Amino acid sequence: MSSPKAPEDGQSGGDPPGDLRSVLVTSVLNLEPLDEDLFRGRHYWIPTTKRLFGGQIIGQALVAAAKSVSEDVQVHSLHCYFVRAGDPKVPVLYQVERTRTGASFSVRSVKAVQHGRPIFICQASFQQTQPSPLQHQFSMPTVPPPEELPDYETLIDQCLRDPNFQKKYRVVLNRIPARNVPIEIRLVNPSSLCQLENMEPKQMFWVRAKGYIGEGDIKMHCCVAAYISDFAFLSTALLPHQCKHSVRFMVSLDHSMWFHAPFRADHWMLYECESPWAGGSRGLVRGQLWRRDGVLAISCAQEGVFRVKPQVTESKL
Repeated sequence: MSSPKAPEDGQSGGDPPGDLRSVLVTSVLNLEPLDEDLFRGRHYWIPTTKRLFGGQIIGQALVAAAKSVSEDVQVHSLHCYFVRAGDPKVPVLYQVERTRTGASFSVRSVKAVQHGRPIFICQASFQQTQPSPLQHQFSMPTVPPPEELPDYETLIDQCLRDPNFQKKYRVVLNRIPARNVPIEIRLVNPSSLCQLENMEPKQMFWVRAKGYIGEGDIKMHCCVAAYISDFAFLSTALLPHQCKHSVRFMVSLDHSMWFHAPFRADHWMLYECESPWAGGSRGLVRGQLWRRDGVLAISCAQEGVFRVKPQVTESKL
């Protein structure tokens, strides 16, 4: 998957010498070729739900699609549907169909299969790099830099030591450090993690892949970003309801991404998430990933299904 290198984005604090290669590149997104346009992917991190992490499926599917196009095209969008729950006990097979190869745009369809049945379908579109006189973007939100914010593990430890934090939330947070997620997160509003009241359906956090990827090729950084984009994304829709309802079941139904500008997935990016709507047991979330220099790199959208039950408040009598 060789292609032009991802440019530097003006991020301070260069790559430390001798830093370990990101496990997202060496393991999670390192597919085993079985035949032409047929690959096998294995699992690195299994969520506490015992289902496959959607970001892993999206990232691996994009890796498979990228292996079937020429070096001079880059992914500009992908659209996915999760059709069945993934089985963490067996690998995933990725079948690529070369739907169209055009002069400017090429489309690849990817089907992820387990036990002989599709669990996920995806279409990815690739484009020859082209100059454009039409350019605009929104402005990046002004937020504290990640170096001024506590890491996720520190926040969890603070919440667990809070005597007012309800027992059920403590059980969930106790599981988080053991998840071994290969990404780093810094919440822009750190106090929100331990808040027990309903919140506006918006959140922002800095995110990057753990370990070193380097300038590498742009396609690999897009595959890593696809993995990252699904983490904590759908939970944005739950923020206004977390005191009234507890979640019994939450899964992604679909996921879309649009890639606007080159970036490095092992450099900090600001993930701006919002949920404009929820209803019909579904919730819609939208997201934007900003480079530190203010360039809008990626836009995302996702819809998921929720099954909830009323929150039960223990009597103090």
